[in-house]
Amino acid sequence: MKRRFDPEGLTTELASLSRLELNVLRERWAALYCSSPPVHFRRSLLIRAIAYRLQENAFGGLKPETRRALQRIADNVAAGKAPSTAPSRKLKPGSRLLREWHGVTHEVIVLENGVLFRGQRYRSLSEVARVITRSRRSGPLFFGLKAASSERSCV
Repeated sequence: MKRRFDPEGLTTELASLSRLELNVLRERWAALYCSSPPVHFRRSLLIRAIAYRLQENAFGGLKPETRRALQRIADNVAAGKAPSTAPSRKLKPGSRLLREWHGVTHEVIVLENGVLFRGQRYRSLSEVARVITRSRRSGPLFFGLKAASSERSCV
């Protein structure tokens, strides 16, 4: 039987978590996760994990693709390898990107094949970045979709 979603009930339940005693939080964890909470978990972490599970139950969990990516990262870390870099972000048609450059805000709209900038279609964000800056640049980097290589390094 499917539970009916009650947004007000969820909001009330989430707000009440901070007022619960530690033993009640542990019982709540056990009911939601079907296991005892880790002994070393502090109160604040228990509250966050319980709140996450309540919201996950109400709204649905992570997509399988996200779960697989997280599992790969965890496996790499467990094996002593550096976590793999995040995959590039996929933009849906209709997405709008804003970038301020020298005091001017530029807007790009993502299309099925390319992007729209100032009423003209371009094949890539890099082409638009070149038009805006008058220099060769990475479009995804210019529009903040990709971190600069120095920002990605954790060393």
